[in-house]
Amino acid sequence: MPLGLLGTKVGMTQVYDSNGDAAPVTVLQLGPCPVLQIRTPERDGYHAVQVGFKDKSRKKASRAERGHVASDLESKRKKKRINSGVVLLPKANVEPQRFIREFRLTKPATVAVGEKLTVGTVFKDVKAVDVIGTTKGRGFSGVIKRWGFGGLPAAHGAKKVHREVGSTASLASNRGSGRPKKGKKLPGQYGSERVTVRNLEVIRIDEENNLLLVRGAVPGYNNGLVMVRPTNKL
Repeated sequence: MPLGLLGTKVGMTQVYDSNGDAAPVTVLQLGPCPVLQIRTPERDGYHAVQVGFKDKSRKKASRAERGHVASDLESKRKKKRINSGVVLLPKANVEPQRFIREFRLTKPATVAVGEKLTVGTVFKDVKAVDVIGTTKGRGFSGVIKRWGFGGLPAAHGAKKVHREVGSTASLASNRGSGRPKKGKKLPGQYGSERVTVRNLEVIRIDEENNLLLVRGAVPGYNNGLVMVRPTNKL
């Protein structure tokens, strides 16, 4: 996974290119994201960069959240580790962050702890990106809303069953247990799940306002949090 950024989904609009063609785009506000930690195979077993997004009030942050980003927070455990000769990891010395995620890498990171990543540096010369977000939650839904079922006949013989699932016996008959097979489309929780939309074309980058415009739709509500990385689709 290449290095990416965290941000929010602003909304959708359309922009025009030099030929006058309109492109439907989603506006993403990304970064600046401070680098909080560097993961290494020697210590953690893998290469990764941990970044944060959106400052959090120190008053609302826990002591652990403040200690994760600041080196001036004193504690008994910290003093014991220093006295025993343990080399502490460098801190970013920034405000506590609301949204923290890691981007796994296949090779050692080229950034340093405390460095701020911006949309202009990370996505310079990038043609397409993957966007990871959480879809809109629709609660417990029936099969018509969740899976697009057609429903049962609405004739005179059918009474109050028009939006029912229908028979599930045929899918359970060959298991011997009477239970339906796994994966059977039934009513249940719909939405509110992590979804990755891959290979979205980058239309425009606005470095001054930290905006990235991509062609197409992105999962989630406006102002929802997203992860964006250069696409890994060949």
